Amino acid sequence: MRYRRVLRCTPRSAAVGGGDVDGALYGHTGPVPNSYGVDPKADAYAFAAIRAAERAGRPVFGICRGSQLVNVAFGGTLVPDIEDYRLHRGGPGRPMFLDEQVTVLEGTRLGAITGERRLTVRSGHHQAVDRPGDGLVVAARADDGVVEGVEHPDQWIVGVQWHPEDPDGSDEHRMRLFDAFVTACRGR
Repeated sequence: MRYRRVLRCTPRSAAVGGGDVDGALYGHTGPVPNSYGVDPKADAYAFAAIRAAERAGRPVFGICRGSQLVNVAFGGTLVPDIEDYRLHRGGPGRPMFLDEQVTVLEGTRLGAITGERRLTVRSGHHQAVDRPGDGLVVAARADDGVVEGVEHPDQWIVGVQWHPEDPDGSDEHRMRLFDAFVTACRGR
């Protein structure tokens, strides 16, 4: 039944949060600093759902871990642990989420959705897309160059590294992203 929900583009099609993607799935060997919550079974389920949605021409919207899963499902790699994390998450003893400046690349679906080149987003991550997967393009970057958004130029597959669902973030940006996703789902 869960597959059906993903393929029908219900709100569960928007993957949010969770533990780290297993490094072995994107070719990383050795320990990953700050790694937590690795769950190969959850990764396998997510990959199957992403691939099934992609084959069926269904929209996919990945948030944070979801964006990373989309990228790895398409054969891309991740930065296993961002060494200089200060732009991307709070430090020890601080809240996890913080405001981060992101540049949205021109000519991308994400750019058309947000209508802006610079966004202030809510972030809380220690991993990010490194090499985009086959067919995916970078759609947004942080000020330090870290990939903050990926997308497929020919299908409605979008991943953002930030958390638009965070109530401390911009209501306007949140609504633009989720409205675009819902509209894409209705179109299918």
